Amino acid sequence: MSALLPLLVLLTSLLPAIITFFLPQQAHAWRNGLSIGGAISKLVLIGVMLLSVAGGATYQAQMALAPGLMLVLHLDALALLFMTLSALLWLLTTIYAVAYLGNRPNLSRFFGFFSLCVAATTGLAMSGSLLTFFIFFELLTLSTWPLVIHSQNRQSLQAGRIYLAYALPASAALLLAIVWLEATVGPVHFAAHTPLEQLSETHQRIIFALFLLGFGVKAALIPLHGWLPAAMAAPAPVSSLLHAVAVVKAGAFGVLRVSFDVYGVERMVDLGVGMALAVLASATILWGSIKALQQREIKKRLAYSTVSQVSYILLGAGLASPLAVVGGLVHLVHQGLMKITLFFCAGIYAERAGIKTIEQLDGMGARMPWTSLAFSLGALGMIGLPPLAGFVSKFHLGLGALQAGAPWVLGVLAASTLLNAAYFLPLLYRLWVLSAHAPPDGNEHAPGMVVPAVITGLASLGVGLLAAASFSPLGWAQLIATREYL
Repeated sequence: MSALLPLLVLLTSLLPAIITFFLPQQAHAWRNGLSIGGAISKLVLIGVMLLSVAGGATYQAQMALAPGLMLVLHLDALALLFMTLSALLWLLTTIYAVAYLGNRPNLSRFFGFFSLCVAATTGLAMSGSLLTFFIFFELLTLSTWPLVIHSQNRQSLQAGRIYLAYALPASAALLLAIVWLEATVGPVHFAAHTPLEQLSETHQRIIFALFLLGFGVKAALIPLHGWLPAAMAAPAPVSSLLHAVAVVKAGAFGVLRVSFDVYGVERMVDLGVGMALAVLASATILWGSIKALQQREIKKRLAYSTVSQVSYILLGAGLASPLAVVGGLVHLVHQGLMKITLFFCAGIYAERAGIKTIEQLDGMGARMPWTSLAFSLGALGMIGLPPLAGFVSKFHLGLGALQAGAPWVLGVLAASTLLNAAYFLPLLYRLWVLSAHAPPDGNEHAPGMVVPAVITGLASLGVGLLAAASFSPLGWAQLIATREYL
């Protein structure tokens, strides 16, 4: 059973993807049933494994792809942190996408690649070796590109070209790092010690830099982030998927795996690569926030906010102290909840009221109260207002910086918080305080879109209020850090 469950979890999104591609456009019930049914099945299976892994169990499956080439799936606590987030948000995003897209053309193609993207993310989370990780990492690129260009207008096609222009060289760098490393030390499995001492320290640093280049594109580290704002040409469900569930999280997750499971906390400190990562992450946090402040389009502002916020995860990994590691791990979940809420709401404003720029938000709090409440929770969480999710992450990162002997990070966190407030509070002021210049159009008569946004918005508050509980994302992050890395 321990070998069967990882395969079943993968099939809950892979089978719906394959079947959906062959469904006719008008087969709405079958298409929606497959996507939503697969998402629910995945959550049930993950729930079973969460209980077992919390008690110390592990799950592993292997499959021979070719002589000497094994596909290795290994479920540990870190994998389940990422998988639980992606499975929960996949279900909500699917419900949202069904309502958002309605009867638009090419729905079978859209939901087929949508489910394939989630299958790639699931496989990536469960990857037990570097080679397996690379296979699913590339499948993620191939499955998200059609989603980015789904509208097939000039803007989306250009966004697709930019995405590939960044992703393909990054893949080459990642493959070079894997080949170089495994040619020296043999196959690298995350659950086993990697004998990096067979490499010189200089070569270890170069390989780490190659990994950072390979994962840094999807994690939107500067200067590798340029594809992400351009990808806002995609439909709102795709934006939500890119920013909260799949692509940027895959990049950050890759950095976590290499940092903790290939190099290890002590080696990162000894080599100095951890502090270099912390500096790069800090620069990205501040630069992304400054760029967000300059944007007038809502989705563009949120996109640059993602550039900034994802690097909190990498900052925790780079600092490598116990509390910083916990802060980075828990932000993997917290950022996902807050950011998907904001993109859900941006899609509702655009679809139900034609609102795309910040100036058009005036007075919409009264017109669309539930959407605006959810948006406000996501925005205040990003700022770090207690007791919301963002506060919990920033608090642990700040304490972790002091543990790591890097008090300068407190200045980065303070500056980032002020910038977060500067680019989010004016939006809330327009929503709730200013009056519309003309009677605003728009309504919230779209429960399939509004309810998921409210759920994730309330979840951003709930995970902060319940942070002390052992079953909270923070409790699980502490379990990961103490059991596996510290």
